[in-house]
Amino acid sequence: MVSPEIEFAVDDLETPALTKAQLADLLFEHIGLNKRESKDMVDAFFDLVSESLVRGDDVKISGFGNFQIRTKAPRPGRNPRTGEAIPIRARRVVTFHASHKLKEQIQGEVG
Repeated sequence: MVSPEIEFAVDDLETPALTKAQLADLLFEHIGLNKRESKDMVDAFFDLVSESLVRGDDVKISGFGNFQIRTKAPRPGRNPRTGEAIPIRARRVVTFHASHKLKEQIQGEVG
């Protein structure tokens, strides 16, 4: 659970998405890191997550969820405009599965 000092509402944000810059600002405001350290910490976190996924490793964040790499097989596709058959190559995609704890928090907001 988020400590009361760091709690914020998405409504307070200027955009509907939480950005890396906003995360760095939150670290600056609530933890006391300077702005450069905050930005570097956020960038380092996302670099580590990205590098792990590129290597094919799963990323598990306790209480939040799991990011996994899935390999999709090649398959036939179709151009929706022309109806022409187009082969779709095999590719790797990232999937995210929320933890039970996160799901419960989200459902608690609704009900």
